[in-house]
Amino acid sequence: MAATALARIRSAATLLSLLALLLAGVAWGWSAMTEPFPESAEVSICTDTAVPAGTKVYPDQVTVSVANAGSREGLAGRTMQLLVDAGFGRGQTGNAPSGTDVAYAEIWTDDPENPAVRLLKGKLGRESTVVRRDTTLVGVTVIVGDDFMRLREGGAWTKSGEDSRICSPTVVEPDNGVTP
Repeated sequence: MAATALARIRSAATLLSLLALLLAGVAWGWSAMTEPFPESAEVSICTDTAVPAGTKVYPDQVTVSVANAGSREGLAGRTMQLLVDAGFGRGQTGNAPSGTDVAYAEIWTDDPENPAVRLLKGKLGRESTVVRRDTTLVGVTVIVGDDFMRLREGGAWTKSGEDSRICSPTVVEPDNGVTP
């Protein structure tokens, strides 16, 4: 009889232990399921990069944004794709400010001698002009008009004549699901 009572106590203790583990697992699962997803950190489109004098600057180091000043719908997007295909980093696209009158292409910048501006001017061709003007778009800003059709050959790189800064595409590491 004592052996039977001991066996029943052992069975009850085992069942209570398993029930406690089950409840702990349910509580952990519920808290994990109802926890909000972590917010992703906003990554900027480009990073301000120092370019010492005499350094070669290549298209993949330059972020370009394009605005459409013409009447052709989608011109900024098509121009952006041409620039990305030529190796430039993708910036922003949109429409030029109201009242902007550009026939071919203009590069808006506060530093006309910047190597990124010179490299882009080579790809846009002689018909393009560089205008000293502020812009809210990131990187080097190109304003295209209805006469713009294609990029020119241009150089594969340009050399920085003086110490300067360019907006280079931000490198985003792939998320492999592993948290450091």
